Amino acid sequence: MVSLAQLWLPILLSAVFVFFASSVLNMLLKFWHVPDYHGFSNEEEVSAAIRKGNPAAGTYMIPYCNPEALKKPETQEKFKHGPVGTIFLRQPGPMNMGASLGQWFLFCLFVSFLCACLVSPVLGATAQFSVVFHTMALAAFMAYAAGSLPNGIWWGHPWRSVFKYVIDGLIYALITAAVFGWLWPR
Repeated sequence: MVSLAQLWLPILLSAVFVFFASSVLNMLLKFWHVPDYHGFSNEEEVSAAIRKGNPAAGTYMIPYCNPEALKKPETQEKFKHGPVGTIFLRQPGPMNMGASLGQWFLFCLFVSFLCACLVSPVLGATAQFSVVFHTMALAAFMAYAAGSLPNGIWWGHPWRSVFKYVIDGLIYALITAAVFGWLWPR
């Protein structure tokens, strides 16, 4: 068995490398995710209508209905004619990229830590690179990629976008696996 204390360096470095890889994918490769997001052609009107309702930050569905109302013909008409969607609203104010990037790095660190927790009692110090790589890649893939699928299933995210995030997750998983395989205590 390998202790978590022996894995502090691969935990930290895999989080750092994933953080930088995600920066490349999301900030430098504009062709990758930027085309998946669109603005309204009448953004000012839409913004004014939302402001008029004075909504708090949160998740909103349009049309909104409870399960009983879903069966009513007038609700079905709303769905038929649209728009149908989910709107996520944040608190008004400038984007705090520092806080978001910090939280993303902590998430990367958390994933690496959980992967280490999963693998350390299973693999011994004599584990070969290929075994460490395979096991860590699978664990990290579940964390980074599988969570994107419900966005397509339940939230209506376009499947093309969802699959791009799954590919991102695969890249992050391979990076995590490579770092752990490289620095596995032997």
